[in-house]
Amino acid sequence: MAQNKGFRRADRVAERLRSELMDLLLRGSVRDPAASNVVVSAVRMTDDLSIARVYVRVLEEIDADRQEQVVDALERARGFLRRELGQRLQLRHVPSLEFYWDDVVDSALRIESILDEIREKPESAGPEGSK
Repeated sequence: MAQNKGFRRADRVAERLRSELMDLLLRGSVRDPAASNVVVSAVRMTDDLSIARVYVRVLEEIDADRQEQVVDALERARGFLRRELGQRLQLRHVPSLEFYWDDVVDSALRIESILDEIREKPESAGPEGSK
């Protein structure tokens, strides 16, 4: 019974990191304009707490180039963000930060769009059960 059924330590640390990163980004601590309006949607920690995978989005709809600019801006601010997190969270070892664009919402919107198209097609498209 080394691990209880509740949250793992990695999950608790990930949630604290997400909260502090959101605070830093919302307060405009990262001065790069490419990192404005960024929302941290999730943080996933490795079990040994050495790496934090940070998933981000922007509040408005943007293209792939802008998504890449957002991630690049956060990568450039990685050292600053790690220092700030270290001071705020008082962790013995601050995890390495890896930034990724969170495309879960984009995927969900695509699926919803496809489902809407299917619902709108007339049912006389062919006999049921045939392929």
